[in-house]
This record gives sequence, structure tokens and C-alpha cells, in this order.
Amino acid sequence: MSKRLVVVTAGLSKPSSTRLLADRLAAATGRNADVDVQVVELRELATDIAQNMVTGFPGPRLREAVDAVTSADGLIAVTPVFTGSYSGLFKSFFDIIDKDALTGLPVLVGATGGTARHSLVLEHAMRPLFAYLRALVVPTAVYAASEDWASDGEAALASRIDRAGAELGAFLESRAVRKAVDPLDAPVVPFEQQLAALAAEA
Repeated sequence: MSKRLVVVTAGLSKPSSTRLLADRLAAATGRNADVDVQVVELRELATDIAQNMVTGFPGPRLREAVDAVTSADGLIAVTPVFTGSYSGLFKSFFDIIDKDALTGLPVLVGATGGTARHSLVLEHAMRPLFAYLRALVVPTAVYAASEDWASDGEAALASRIDRAGAELGAFLESRAVRKAVDPLDAPVVPFEQQLAALAAEA
């Protein structure tokens, strides 16, 4: 049975190196798992995201994108680097998503930037973001600087992409189809009952 792989890309230009990296990561994952890929272009949702931040209510297109991410079996998230971190558009989109909705979701993170100096954004910004959301980030994250698209850096970049795609693909193939977690479906234990259980253990 095919797994639902959602690709979130926050590139602003068209064409975009961020989208190119996202597509290559999706292709590498697809070589290692049976996946149906859906791409979410945050550039096309920028106005909807801004309105949601102000009003607290997503429009239909944004709701569809959020539902796609929260019901996915796997996620690829790629952002350009601005001022040493993920873009504001990227962060704002994930701020909209309920903090429990990505629990247990396998995630492959990637980023693009002008120089290799920004490569640590994967470890000091993106990995902690998804750890906070309790997603499962695969070991290999992929950063692509401008020089990585040139002939000298292409082989190394391709190797990182293949390794990351293999990791996410193996994760997807080893797991049952994921069901979105609705926090309202969780059983509520009355506070008095919780206290009684603690007293019994003491």
C-alpha cells in the first residue's frame, strides 16, 4: 500500500533551488519506498498564512495544506536560509499546525543557502523545531549551498540526497500507515483519579 509523502517547500522564487532540492529528496525517497507524493508550495499560501496568524482561522487552501501534512505518513520539509535560520514563511506555517499533530511523523529536513556557512541551520534550528513537535527526524539532513549545484559539488550533494532518501524510505516501509492524531480523541483522566493513583504508588 502506498504511503502518503508530503513535501513542504518554502522557496520564494520560481524556479527555486529550494524546490529543486525538495523534488530530488522526494525522488530519492520514492526509489526506496512506495509513495504518493503531494507538494505544498508555501509561496502560494503566503497571504493565507499571514491572514491565519492575525485571525486564527485558516482559509480553505491553507486548511487543505495543513490537513495534508497532519495526515501524511512521511514529510520532507525544505526551506531557504534567511539571516542564519529558516524563513519566516516556513516557521509561520508550522506555527499554525497543532503542536501534537506531527507526533511520530517521520521527517526529512533540508535547506538551501548561498554559502556553506549556513549549513548548521539544519541542526540548530530545523531539527529542534521538529523535535519540539515530537516528529521523528531521520539522521541525515541535507543542506545545499550554491556551489553544491556546480559540477564540483554535485556528486557530494547527490550522495547526501540518496542517503537521506534511503533513510526516510526505509522508515516509511517499516511502518504501518499513520493515522492523524486528534488531541480531542485522547481519553481524559480526571485530576482526582490521577492524584489517587499517585497516592497509591507512594
